[in-house]
Amino acid sequence: MREKKLGLPSVIAVGVGLIVATSCLMSLGQGAGGLGISFIIAMVIACAVNIMTALSMSELNALMPNLTGGLAQYTLACMGPFAAIISMVGGYLVCNTICGSVECAMFGNTMNSVFHTGLPSNVFCVILLVILIIANLNGVDMFAKIQNVVVYGLIISLVLLGLLGIFGWGTGTQVAQPLTLTMDFGKIFSYVGLAFFLFLGCEFIIPISRDVKNPRRNVPMGMILSLGIVCVMEILVVLGMHNYTPWEALASDNSPHILYGSSLLGNAGVVWMAIVSIFAVVSTVNSVISSLSYICAGMAKINLLPAVFQRRNKKGAPYVGILTIGGVMIIINATGLSTTSQLSFLILIGSVFWMVAYIISNINVLILRHRLPKAPRTFKVPGGPVLPLIGAAGNVFMIANIDSDPQTKLQIYMICGAIFIVLGIYSVLWIKKVMKLKLFKPLPVHQVMAMENDAYRAAHRRAEMNGW
Repeated sequence: MREKKLGLPSVIAVGVGLIVATSCLMSLGQGAGGLGISFIIAMVIACAVNIMTALSMSELNALMPNLTGGLAQYTLACMGPFAAIISMVGGYLVCNTICGSVECAMFGNTMNSVFHTGLPSNVFCVILLVILIIANLNGVDMFAKIQNVVVYGLIISLVLLGLLGIFGWGTGTQVAQPLTLTMDFGKIFSYVGLAFFLFLGCEFIIPISRDVKNPRRNVPMGMILSLGIVCVMEILVVLGMHNYTPWEALASDNSPHILYGSSLLGNAGVVWMAIVSIFAVVSTVNSVISSLSYICAGMAKINLLPAVFQRRNKKGAPYVGILTIGGVMIIINATGLSTTSQLSFLILIGSVFWMVAYIISNINVLILRHRLPKAPRTFKVPGGPVLPLIGAAGNVFMIANIDSDPQTKLQIYMICGAIFIVLGIYSVLWIKKVMKLKLFKPLPVHQVMAMENDAYRAAHRRAEMNGW
């Protein structure tokens, strides 16, 4: 039976679904509360930098197509196994498992605060995770069906809520306040790190590229359209907030998006924004479980993770990764670890690792252009090395501006440094004892691509058993 392929709308749903999370809605409100509509400038800068990274990812995918490990395999071919493990285990697996758990916790809190169920919040978290694990075990088609419904419901809702506020069509009382709180570009730049979090994740399209119709066109287009759509609808919401919600109230509220819904439409707005939050968490966690499981399978193919992650069920789903990632998220939520006061701080730490992964992606493009200048590419970032260099520099700039408070920034750097040391020790031991490779010696592109094939892995196992 021929597997169904995902069209462009489903590809966009994957990209938007990972980008727009409940934590993003809170960051959006807090950024607007701190700067007024000047926050839009920070948003546009962050979106532009992420588009450059998406273009670099698209070129890497065009040169090395259908690799389920994505950045892990590109980096293995460019910088060697050490950088590949650091960027993927830190920048994706750990970071997204934590962030996904935070999103689940916010879902449980929203259910209780809006609908007053009386049940513990983590009960809703666990139920949601079990449902999404079962859905993903039923293959990419079921994943896409869920994603399409919740993401396009999310897009339509946020656009409508923004337009209602912009044109003054809400039932609440409008407020008179300045459009901008500052035009000091130093302060605006200090918010770019926060704005960066609003546009993370479109590259999660890459691991499912083999399940996409016409991936050469739909993968880069899907990533860029995802970022553009998110930027437009978030700008609309910020403009709507100006007319109905005092900036200082947005800045100080723990759920500024719910506050906006209440100010705009009263109780109906609270319920509507709660539904938007539920759409956001379902789409995000659905994308995290699916995409990370494919990434784990791809990393296992090149021996960066244990081979067990390659196993698939009858539906073609990488079930070991799905059960592992979903199971860890269930443990985090069931034990209440995801409700501690430090989780917003942990998200910023995860963002730093994500930025490091994006810097590596842009550098990978430059390395492969130097090493394989004549290799055929169905997509190439225009402008020579300019955009990849700007993309890498932009991410360095955002790491430098990850938080406006110097003390908080120092704490983030110290914790990230400690995590890098731990990951570095793990990487050295794994590469030396299991992979038996040199830390910084890249593998040839053709070898990395061959590792995706089952025949290569079977031959490699036979060679090891025979001592070749």
